[in-house]
Amino acid sequence: IVLTGGDDHLWKTWGFPDGNILLTGEGHTDWLSGCCFRPSGTQLVTSSGDTTVRLWDLSRRGCILTLRGHSRAVRGCCWHSCGDFVASASADGTSKIWDVNSERCKYTLRGHEDSVNSIEFLPFSSTVVTSSADKTLSLWDVRT
Repeated sequence: IVLTGGDDHLWKTWGFPDGNILLTGEGHTDWLSGCCFRPSGTQLVTSSGDTTVRLWDLSRRGCILTLRGHSRAVRGCCWHSCGDFVASASADGTSKIWDVNSERCKYTLRGHEDSVNSIEFLPFSSTVVTSSADKTLSLWDVRT
């Protein structure tokens, strides 16, 4: 199964090798910039130009949580390997760490001077790497 998101505001799961669409999700009001399966495989997260991050439950075939807090387009998203946290990177110059259990932003990471274009948790750690239009990479320990 492959997961994609696009300018049509939709995410899709595709079965391979046939290439048929298995599921489609709608709810964002602007382009999708990122999409990622939860490590357990039962949910996914998407980020969008509409400034939101959304969590989707594949068995319910719908959005179960919309995370709001960025003031500009969200450029990327990812899951922590434990499945309890989502990270987002935004054109507003910040990144956020979201606790999906409490449904709240746990940390806002500030320090880049321009759009944060990507974010990724290092596997099995509390370290996040971000890349920015300010031509820097930053490593963050989200515990501190």
